[in-house]
Amino acid sequence: AQAERFGAELVADDVVAVELTGDTKVVRTATDTFRARAVVLAMGSAYRKLGIPGEDTLSGHGVSWCATCDGFFFRDQHVAVVGGGDSALEEATFLSRFASKVTLVHRRGELRASMIMQERAFLDPKIEFAWNSAVESIHGDDKLTGVTLVDTQTGDRLELSVTGLFIAIGRTPRSELLRGQVELDKACVVVDHPSTRTNLPGVFACGDLVDHHYMQAITAAGAGCAAALDAERYIAALDHKASTAGDAAATIAEIESHDPAPHRAGDPIHPREKEAPWPTSRQ
Repeated sequence: AQAERFGAELVADDVVAVELTGDTKVVRTATDTFRARAVVLAMGSAYRKLGIPGEDTLSGHGVSWCATCDGFFFRDQHVAVVGGGDSALEEATFLSRFASKVTLVHRRGELRASMIMQERAFLDPKIEFAWNSAVESIHGDDKLTGVTLVDTQTGDRLELSVTGLFIAIGRTPRSELLRGQVELDKACVVVDHPSTRTNLPGVFACGDLVDHHYMQAITAAGAGCAAALDAERYIAALDHKASTAGDAAATIAEIESHDPAPHRAGDPIHPREKEAPWPTSRQ
């Protein structure tokens, strides 16, 4: 609502293709095509899935990727959590407030989580561990009734009767549309920290698409603000002097080398006059 009050147009559509290498960026959706001089990439990330039959069908009917969202619905029930990192242990310890029993399923014999998170989980009487185990299949028609675990070392199988399955095996940045155009590092977009600039002039990135460490809503919101400021400054540079995207990017880099102070929206694009890297009208 706030963005709309300041003139932003919100379009509810899925982007299916992007062309970002030219001076004019092209964003194609399922129903329309948009062109712009600057683009901010904020596609976020998706929960990583197990990739087994029934996982999507039972999503919201026992299968979940968010304990804080759905944990309350499993009061006094036996649930399982898949994973071995901090996220999985956070899910498990949170769920132990509601569930009668939490089984943590991990494909290795030791956890990857921090020691403090491990200690909390080991001390929780409601949490049990299924070591060297992976979920092979899930069961249920209208709702989850159980899962089959397979031992990653022996191949033995175990039927686990649970009404909830919480998957916490990480997140994957939604960068599929960017491959071959924007520089990526393990699916994350590479930016020129501390800015949000990518390797392409006029293309900026923020949030989970860039951050593979924190992945929190509040850090994504802050990065989104920074990307908007970077894009505003880039367009101002185009209007002020440059005729091409490359010129604008070079102008911004030159400005920042003279004036490292953060740019505020509405500030003139050029630094203080005595440091101006281009001739002014009074020179």
